[in-house]
Amino acid sequence: MNLHIRSDLKPHHHPVTRRKSDMGAMAYFSGCAAEAGVARDYVDRGYNLLENRWQGHSGEIDLIFSDAGVLVFVEVKKAVSFDAAASRLSVAQARRIHLAAEEYLAHMPSGALTDMRFDLALCNQVGAIEIREGAFSHF
Repeated sequence: MNLHIRSDLKPHHHPVTRRKSDMGAMAYFSGCAAEAGVARDYVDRGYNLLENRWQGHSGEIDLIFSDAGVLVFVEVKKAVSFDAAASRLSVAQARRIHLAAEEYLAHMPSGALTDMRFDLALCNQVGAIEIREGAFSHF
């Protein structure tokens, strides 16, 4: 049996191997799904969704809700476990979210006097959700 190997073919990538761009797209869509699940969770508990991925000059806020006169700014993090997801919120990111929230509050009737809190919504690998109310309100 005579095998001829073509030298003009590019190397074949194993189908399980994922390119960096594929991984980025998967992370993006996984994050979108986590945000949608968190939004449903808050709405099911009676919150009003005001904004989804609100973009200010200082940064983005994943979700903004109102509940009995309180604005709730929510950062969503997804990972294998709740603790791993929580560890993904850096101090610098929390500060950027606070700055973006200040921009958002500039358009509210009470401005910076508006009652508010900053929640961290965590999603694990099976899609379970844990809400940590006021998790980074202290910045």
